[in-house]
Amino acid sequence: MCKRIPLALSVILFFGLQTVIAQDIDTVKLGKSATSSGKSLGTLTIGGYGEAVYKYNFFSDNVFRYSHAANYADSKGHGRVDLPHAVIMLGYDFGHGWTFNTEIEFEHGGTEAAVEVEAEETGEFEKEIERGGEVALEQFWLQKAFWGGKMNIRAGHIVVPVGGTNNAHLPTEFFGVYRPEGENTIIPCTWHETGIEIWGRIKGWRYDVMLIPSLNSSMFSVSGWAHDGSASPYEFRVANKLAVAARVDNTSIRGLRIGVSGFVGNTFRNDIITDESSSRYADVKGTAVIGSLDFSYKTGGLVMRGSGLYGYLSDCELISVYNSTLPHSSQAPYPQTLVGQAAWTAGGEIGYNIFHHHTNPKLDRHKLYLFARYEYYDSYIPGHAMTDYEWTNRHCISGGLNYSPLREIVIKAEGGVRLLKQQYNPEPWCALAITWAGMFSHEFHKR
Repeated sequence: MCKRIPLALSVILFFGLQTVIAQDIDTVKLGKSATSSGKSLGTLTIGGYGEAVYKYNFFSDNVFRYSHAANYADSKGHGRVDLPHAVIMLGYDFGHGWTFNTEIEFEHGGTEAAVEVEAEETGEFEKEIERGGEVALEQFWLQKAFWGGKMNIRAGHIVVPVGGTNNAHLPTEFFGVYRPEGENTIIPCTWHETGIEIWGRIKGWRYDVMLIPSLNSSMFSVSGWAHDGSASPYEFRVANKLAVAARVDNTSIRGLRIGVSGFVGNTFRNDIITDESSSRYADVKGTAVIGSLDFSYKTGGLVMRGSGLYGYLSDCELISVYNSTLPHSSQAPYPQTLVGQAAWTAGGEIGYNIFHHHTNPKLDRHKLYLFARYEYYDSYIPGHAMTDYEWTNRHCISGGLNYSPLREIVIKAEGGVRLLKQQYNPEPWCALAITWAGMFSHEFHKR
């Protein structure tokens, strides 16, 4: 019984947040917040966000659906329920410009594993995996603010705001049931690393520059390019190579935000498995360069968002050969696939609040957005003389409704289709979700 008490307390804390964090996040401005004021307030902030989703795919998810597409043209669909993200955020203002923040994320319901005694197997002990998922510490940092927030130094585990989705990944910041598919496929998302960051706001500008561990090219793949490049199966994150990430946003025009972000770092042999016996790889650096442009625009009942991202990897041919020589053990974490020289995505969404011109005062806080979304992405653009895989470039078209009875709560309905080259089967789907996000301070909300 006593072992269940911490779990019960965690559940109570998590769902209790939904009644606590009802403050409008846009009413707290950085210049007036405890984070930047330098006053000794001893303020504790609590926040979080979460999603519960039902999705039905009208297509087969068999691993051979691209290599033998004709065999799965008439396959039955399948439904699924999911908790993509359930997050608890805690922060504390020590005063005199010193603040601390942390974010604990349970992805897909977390993990459930146990050791059980099987009576039908003569009392043998067995390890059971009862539910897949992940538990991650996405943020854990200490910060010192200078000059009223014009410059801040942050150190610890931080979000890397490269791309539109990493910069705005809360479920209330995009219309779709799931995060935009393109960026979520080809780069880490949400991308978080342990490092040091300098950031600040000056009038209508915000800037971020950070020094972090570089990506690991041994984890790159055909289907996801650099998506798993920041992952580590070890109790530590290998940092043989360091990288720089940066972002600049401008909000000078009312309702419009434009952001430019990027990453550059050498990724080859950024792992504990580093075979240096072959001179063939002596000059391989695996330099990864990622650049992105994203924007959001709000006026009246109209909301528009869009982004484009391009990634390049040098020495992709030799890295692909090297990755094929990595350990083939069933416990090895390496995908051991070809790695593309480049990957890219572009897309956008537009929504209109049907209640914008209402005359009923009871609907003042309600919003009902009708939206449409389109994006294209390719996770594998091969280098010279490399095998091409045409199923990696995809068009995603969707649309639906977002109903928000409160700013912090959004109920979503969406239907769409993923379109590949003509020789592959289309992949239609529909989904429903209830999502929420809220916190006490604007700065806690924005990384």
